[in-house]
Parts: sequence; C-alpha cells; structure tokens
Amino acid sequence: MPDLLLELFSEEIPARMQARAREDLKALITDGLVEAGLTYASAGVFSTPRRLVLTVEGLTAESPTTREERKGPKADAPEKALAGFLRGLGIADAAPVMALAGQPSGAHVHLDGVVVEVRDDKKGQVFFARVTKPGRPAAEIVAEVVERTIRTFPWPKSMRWGDGQLRWVRPLHSILCLLTTEAGSDIVPVAVDHLTAGNTTEGHRFMAPGRFAVSSFDDYRAKLQRAHVILDSAEREAIIWNDATTAAFAQGMEVVEDKGLLAEVAGLVEWPVVLMGRIDEAFLGLPPEVLQTSMKEHQKFFSVRAPSGRIERFVTVANRTTADDGATILKGNQKVLSARLSDARFFWENDLRRVTAAGLEGMGAGLASVTFHNRLGSQAARVERIAALAETLAPQVGADAAEAAAAARVVKADLQSDMVGEFPELQGLMGRYYAKAAGLSDAVAEACQWHYSPLGPGDTVPTAPVTVAVALADKLDTLTGFWSIDERPTGSKDPFALRRAALGVIRLILGNGLRLPLGDLLRARLEAAQADDLLGFFHDRLKVHLRDAGIRHDVIDACLAMPGTDDLALLVARAEALGGFIASEEGTNLLQGFRRANNILTQAEAKDGVEYSFGADPKFAESDAERALFTALDTADGVLAPAIAAEDFAAAMAALAGLRAPIDAFFEAVQVNAENAIIRRNRLNLLHRIRAACAQVADLTKIAE
Repeated sequence: MPDLLLELFSEEIPARMQARAREDLKALITDGLVEAGLTYASAGVFSTPRRLVLTVEGLTAESPTTREERKGPKADAPEKALAGFLRGLGIADAAPVMALAGQPSGAHVHLDGVVVEVRDDKKGQVFFARVTKPGRPAAEIVAEVVERTIRTFPWPKSMRWGDGQLRWVRPLHSILCLLTTEAGSDIVPVAVDHLTAGNTTEGHRFMAPGRFAVSSFDDYRAKLQRAHVILDSAEREAIIWNDATTAAFAQGMEVVEDKGLLAEVAGLVEWPVVLMGRIDEAFLGLPPEVLQTSMKEHQKFFSVRAPSGRIERFVTVANRTTADDGATILKGNQKVLSARLSDARFFWENDLRRVTAAGLEGMGAGLASVTFHNRLGSQAARVERIAALAETLAPQVGADAAEAAAAARVVKADLQSDMVGEFPELQGLMGRYYAKAAGLSDAVAEACQWHYSPLGPGDTVPTAPVTVAVALADKLDTLTGFWSIDERPTGSKDPFALRRAALGVIRLILGNGLRLPLGDLLRARLEAAQADDLLGFFHDRLKVHLRDAGIRHDVIDACLAMPGTDDLALLVARAEALGGFIASEEGTNLLQGFRRANNILTQAEAKDGVEYSFGADPKFAESDAERALFTALDTADGVLAPAIAAEDFAAAMAALAGLRAPIDAFFEAVQVNAENAIIRRNRLNLLHRIRAACAQVADLTKIAE
C-alpha cells in the first residue's frame, strides 16, 4: 500500500491563513480520494511560510472495480426515451439495442463496456444495462484530485501572476507529489498550467538555497531539517516558547503569554531563532498594555515582564542564524521599535494633556459628531441615554445613583483619544488610565475599563456595583435601541452583536444575583409588543446559556409558563430546582403520576364539556388509598404556597416529592371513572387538585416525555 507525499511550494503564505489552509488541504484531498474509491490509514498536514504539505499513509494501490445495474425504458417505448437512457450510459448508437426488442429474455449486446439486455417484465419487455467500471491506479486518481484541489482551493484571498489563469494565495512555484512503496517512489503525473509535479523541493531561502530530491516523507522531513526548515508548526511554537522563556528566566523575568501571537510568529519563520532586546528607558513610563499592544501589533514581539510588573524587554523571532548571533537583526528591530513607541508616547502624552485641561468629559465632547447609528443618533446622545438608565438601575444593584450616572457619562470618552484611535483594542482600558489622571474615583475608573464586559461566554463578569450598573445600561440601551427600529438578528446574521449583548445582560444579572424587573425596564423604553418580543429574545438566549449548564430546554419552558419570568434570577432558581427534581427518582415517578392524572382529567373534561376544578370532598372517598391522597394533598398545599412565596423552591419540590407514593397508590387501588356519577366527579376533582398542586411549581405539561 503506497504512501502519498504532496508539497505545494510557494511564496510566503500569510500566517493567519495557514491553519485553515492545512485543514482545507487535508479535507479536499482525502475526501476526493475516498470518493474515487481509495481508502487510507492516516493523514497528516503541515505548513511553513512557503509550503503546504500533506502525507497520506496506507493508501490503497487502486480503486475497486464496481458493477452497477440500471433499469431502462420498456422495449416498445418511444425512441427518444431509449436514446436518453443510452446517452446517460455513454452510448451513441441506439440501433443494436433497438434490435433486442422482441428477442427472448436475456438477449444482450456489449457496447462500449456496457452490457444492455432485454428482460421480460410484468408489463412487457424492459431494457436493463449492466455497467462495469474497472478500478483505476492510485496515481491516476491522485493526479486528478490534486489538480482539482489546486484549481479550486478556497483561499480567503488569492492572486494570479504572469499570463496563467491559476489562482493561489501567492505565486505557486512547484509541486512535489510522490507515491512511495517498499520498492521505491514514483512521481505522480500532476500538471497544473505551467507546473508539473516532481520529486524536488527547497530548503531555507537564505541558509540552504537550491533544490534537492526526496524519496519519501521521512526522507523529506529529515532533509528539510538539515536544510534549516522545521516542518511542523507545533514544533516551531515549542522551540520559540522554550527559548523565549529560558532567556527571560535567565534575566529574572517572564514572557507575557500570548498563544495567538505564538501561533502567528511560528507561521512567519521556518527556522526560528529567539532574540531578546531591551526597551529604551524613555518608553518605560507608558502603560504596560500600550507597550505590549504596540509591540504585538506592529512588530510581532513578545513582551517580557519584570517582577515589578513593568514591560522592560521584548522577544523577537528571527528566521535565520547569523554570524553575529543576531546582533544586527536586533539592532534594526530596536530602531524600528523606538520609532513605533515614540508614536505611542506622543499619543499618551497628548491624551493626558487633553484630560488635564478639559477633564474626561472634555475628551469625549467630540462624540456629539460621531454617529452611533443613523436612526439612533450620535454617540453623545447614546451616552446620555446610558447615564439615565444607569442612574435608574443603580439602587437595584447597590450602586450610588449619582456616581453611576457620572461614570456612564465618561466611559466612552476614550473613544476620542489618540491612543484608542491607534489601538482600538485598548478602549475601556485607556479610559481607566485617563479617569485616574483626571482625578475621578476608583469606581468610575473601573467602570471605564470593565463596562464592556462580559464580552463572551468565558469573559469575567464585573461585580463592582457602579460597573454593573453602567455595563447593564450600556447593553440594555443597545438592545432596546435596535429593537425600537426593528433591527433584530435574523438567522445567522447579527451585525450589531445583539445576541452577545443579551448574553452579557443575562450573565451580569445571574453572576451578581440581581433581582431586576426586566419587563418594566424594557416597557419603559419600548412599545408593549416590542418589549415582549425582546423579553422573548432574552429567554431564548437564556436557554442557550443554561443548556451549557445542563438545564434542559423543556425544563426552562415549564418555568417560563409561570409568573415572574422577567426576573431572570428567579426564573433560573426555579429551573435549577425543577431540573434537579425531575432528574431524581421521586421526580420521575411523580411526573408519570401527574401525566396520568392530567390525561384522564383532560379526556373527561373534553367528554363532559365541563372543567373539573371544584373542591373534592373526602367524605366520598371509598378506600384508604383515596383518603391517603386527600391527606397528602392537604399537607402539600400547606407547604407549597408559603414555599413559592418565599422562593424556597427546594422546599416546594420536597412537598411535591411527598405526593409520589400516595398518587402511585391511588392509581393502583382506585378506578377514577366509577359507575357512580358522584364518586366519579369527586375523583376527577381530586385529580384536579393534583394538577393544581403541581402547577404551583411549574407547567409540567411542557416537560418532554
């Protein structure tokens, strides 16, 4: 069984595209091989800046021969019907087939590898075709699949060069394609425009120029290593991280971890060489986040942190070793870094002057000329709405109303700063620095930094009261604003990140145990129908959020049928208690008893045309099981209402659990539809009491069977 080695060698592939390209290459090739009838044992993909590589082990030597039978038209069908059938088989001449009409069943002809015969059928003679497709050698199939893959590869962006029509992310220089067996290796005859596959590749552009031949994947990988190319991106990442942390440790420092940057840098080099440099003293007064962001975005440098917390050094990764151990490379990088950090220092100092002169509100004055949305006004108008809502929310989250409103008026000010203009990812964080520089309180500064949070499912939920008030106001204003102009998420489209905003509100409420009347807040800003629709949107997002916590959708639906569903904390507490209860043996059995009671009662009400909701009288009970159920329901009713009022759902579930045995015993011993009309009516009213008791906790009819 041969092994396949494929290398597509090009100019530098952008690092951000390499991981996706590896997976696409693997999927396109292996899927194509399988569709053509080949199987394989395993496949692996690799990339460097200049190559995509696929290795497939244990490939079958040829595809199997396949046989297929197709039923055609009746022998006396119109000639056009027969011609169409034969055309689908690749047969142009219909005359030999037409001659079969009227001959004995089984008569046949051989045409272009296809056997066409006539058979007797219940409705007359019918043509059948037996198509045999002989297996094909793996090399032929691989050549077709590779060519198709190259021509249709789904690069996010691609280019043409020269006079050819081939598109690739960067100019494609060569194709290496081998099938290797114990007897040796053979070049697969792949041809794509001006490129023909061979058995040669290149090593490092500078340290090992020139082409060399390979005979297998192991040979290829070993020779690349000797030619200063580390094929596996994971191995390059490990080398970079190990050398960087070792160098930092030797100086009593640590490298700031950044997995995204590590993966990107590993995609920029084929032979990683770690170099550490110093940051000029003139720039050490910049906030560490500014240093880190500037070095990452502009130079792809790792930040090195001193024990004091200051970013004092950097790590860069060269793509080659040099005679001076990288001194020249490091000198050039430091020169460029100084220029970049000079810009950052200018932004920082200029922003501080503006804050000192006019305060943080002065910095944000320009938001009046920045449009938030053409139908929702300016950013300044939005800030005023957020401030008013934060002031309203403050008492409900334990914050000072005046401080929450003051914080809301400045949390967006840093959007007008030079620093955030250069590095948008620092918005919020720079607001904190500028708030402190303006002499504002710690609570306001913290709100500036964290009011965007939580941004995603794994993001930390703020807990400081002022921050919580502003964060809720920010997200609720976004949601109510877009709902008011009928701009809602549709399908997978959510251009304004409204699902994320709703999840942020949910996590702020649940994470801080807030008891907010969400419905009142929404109705104060929206028409009733819009508010109800937005509340439903919150409920849908809550289902998604709770699903990850193991709470089923039907459990939430059962709780949504109860009053107070705009209090998300109450809703979740009820759902958690109900979910735990129905997962228990008592809950499962009680649910079965409830369904039996509800089904009997529903059928009887439909038949009799009445609603059985009158009080059942124990004096008509005829058995101990019936009397015991009366007693159990009296006991449960005495507990349920106070427990629900006190929001003690655990006690309420325990009260329901006490009904399990009496309900089971009742159905075993008692026939509900008794012949005596009075007894029957009393027992149906008793079933209503079971339904009513359960309905105090949740609508159990929503629970899936």
